[in-house]
Amino acid sequence: MIKAAVIGCGSIARHRHLLEYQANPEVEITAVCDINQERAEDLGSIFDAMAYTDYEEMLEREEIDVVSVCTPNYLHAPMTIKALESGRHVLCEKPMATSAEEADEMIEAAKNARKWLMIAHNQRFVPSHEKARQLISDGEIGKVYSFRTAFGHGGPEGWSADGADSWFFKKDEAFIGAMGDLGVHKTDLLRFILGEEIVSVGAFIETSAKDHSTVDDNAVCVLRTAGGTIGTLAASWSYVGGEDNSTIIYGEKAMLHLEEDPVNNLVIQYHNGDRVKFELGGIQTNESGGQKSTGVIDAFIESVQADTEPPVPGEEGKKSLEVILAALEADETKRIIDL
Repeated sequence: MIKAAVIGCGSIARHRHLLEYQANPEVEITAVCDINQERAEDLGSIFDAMAYTDYEEMLEREEIDVVSVCTPNYLHAPMTIKALESGRHVLCEKPMATSAEEADEMIEAAKNARKWLMIAHNQRFVPSHEKARQLISDGEIGKVYSFRTAFGHGGPEGWSADGADSWFFKKDEAFIGAMGDLGVHKTDLLRFILGEEIVSVGAFIETSAKDHSTVDDNAVCVLRTAGGTIGTLAASWSYVGGEDNSTIIYGEKAMLHLEEDPVNNLVIQYHNGDRVKFELGGIQTNESGGQKSTGVIDAFIESVQADTEPPVPGEEGKKSLEVILAALEADETKRIIDL
């Protein structure tokens, strides 16, 4: 039995990590930790786990095999490194860090401790995305020319445990807004689906929708891959009409429509007009309350049990983070940034 602990008892822990650990028959939830004692004790009671307000004390006192780090972005690196150094495998929420240097330190800590580090990029585990990756790899749509991907909703105030006062809106805690919350998911997804790296980034990043925010809430990026494929990525906290988590891949032989339709999660539109539709179960959304499993926890536990590299190791998390960091630089300097 794998003994698990979660640091940070906000919405991502409550609705995803803890529920998915609980649903895995190979896992026992041992402890939870949050600086908000009431929040920690509440989740500790719900999941029959010890509650702590000091994560270092928890790491020292409890028998734990794996740790989920579900805290504000600026704490990801120090808490992950501490947990790794204490001899635990770590699943860290995205974005994995606030700089490439922090990401390197996390990766190095995992290597030194001989423990696994996984980053919670859950879009890789969506059935339509896995199917699209396979179709592209098999040459089903021919050469990929372009893409368009978006991830937007009304903002973290509808999801975060602290509402409009959430750390998501505070630059000193979040470091980055919609681009770190949503955009980094899509940079990771594009790298996964296309099977190649993003090498050039242009961006327009704004704070225009949230008066109480000191981080970005709207961004549009232009990306180019190593193979010359170009496309756009949009990340937004201003989509008041509902969540958009869709992607279109434009190929030589066909177009792939991903998560545009709640029923037909993948639609292949061939150049001759034929259409093939797949009902694959859909993507998890904030609007659904996070009840649909992401597959992240199960993949993490499987890697720990088998002692094999997880599907999204720290190195992969860093590459997806670097695209976001390049977007920030592109917006600030008003030029294209080459990775």
